[in-house]
Amino acid sequence: MTSLNYRPFLVDIPEADLDDLRRRIADTRWPDELPDVGWDRGVPLEYLKELADYWRTTYDWRAAEAELNRYPQFIADIDGAEVHFLHVRSPEPDAMPLLITHGWPGSVAEFVDIIGPLTDPRAHGGDPADAFHLVIPSIPGYGFSRPHRQTGWDVPRIARAWAELMRGLGYDRYVAQGGDAGSVISLELARIAQESVAGVHVNMLMTFPSGDPAELAELSGSDMGRLGSLQRFDAELSGYMKIMATRPQTLAYGLNDSPVGQLAWIVEKFREWTDAAKVPEDAVNRDRMLTVVTIYWLTATAGSSAQFYYEGAEGVRQAASGVTPPPVTVPVGVAVFPSDIFLPIRSLADRDLPTIVHWTECSAGGHFAALEQPELLVGDIQTFTRALR
Repeated sequence: MTSLNYRPFLVDIPEADLDDLRRRIADTRWPDELPDVGWDRGVPLEYLKELADYWRTTYDWRAAEAELNRYPQFIADIDGAEVHFLHVRSPEPDAMPLLITHGWPGSVAEFVDIIGPLTDPRAHGGDPADAFHLVIPSIPGYGFSRPHRQTGWDVPRIARAWAELMRGLGYDRYVAQGGDAGSVISLELARIAQESVAGVHVNMLMTFPSGDPAELAELSGSDMGRLGSLQRFDAELSGYMKIMATRPQTLAYGLNDSPVGQLAWIVEKFREWTDAAKVPEDAVNRDRMLTVVTIYWLTATAGSSAQFYYEGAEGVRQAASGVTPPPVTVPVGVAVFPSDIFLPIRSLADRDLPTIVHWTECSAGGHFAALEQPELLVGDIQTFTRALR
């Protein structure tokens, strides 16, 4: 077994940092706004003012901190980075290890509602045979995996770090799960550690056409609609990604100095990437959403998390141009949540991932599945993994 140097960790934010956050919110210099534009040009001023005031006066970080500290947390030294992770073992002795990876703008906090049902299904009305030992790391440069001091933390390097983490914890066979960047990292982990990864479950999958007219001609009307959504993302919704993939350092100055700027940058995604009807809270609990934002603020990781996009820009360009990565040889399960920004096309997914053995079109939810539809996500993970145990 690989020796892993890790130590216990407890979230313990100084009160002075919370006082500073509240002061900065109160001192916000607000911009003006054109009348009657709604969300078309970004987060509306009236909505953000109300949410920021709630963040300053009502939101309880200490409650969120205590909720995170219910679970064993650690910091591991891996490849020059300090990697934060939750390690929650199931009471069931035959539980299967499951590695769950978040994305942007996510954090380990988005998984608090699924930890109990996954680790202890017996206590949640489920089958104890579906239990998991959970490992939930923070991507280097995100949250409590403090800003790294090296370039090169791209998807393959993170996947190698995850393989080392799981080996060091004594898990020689496990399942990888993720959405957003966590999906890409989990699939890459399966490529580099196929002897250990029993399967991969993702709740986001990007499928790009190859450019072959015959391939497009075979798509159904609903498939073409999904392709149209991908084109809309590229034309209208991907500005955040293009900035972070090209000038993350410039962006960091504003987000690291203004909590309301950080709030708007993230909250916009909770509205656009979910099945929210009018405001993000239609889909995601307000306090859960603010916990995610607060972690970015308190750890000052707006800039370092954006570096992930810079490091991965070439891989995204290759995928969009039809370059197929090396094959994934282990079983793959896909849960499609209907309001996600990326809705995969099954025929294109099978082209790129011929080992897909499980595909679910979920009834509700969007990009932040663990926050929006935790029961649907838990159920789909359990269903997929039964054949792997």
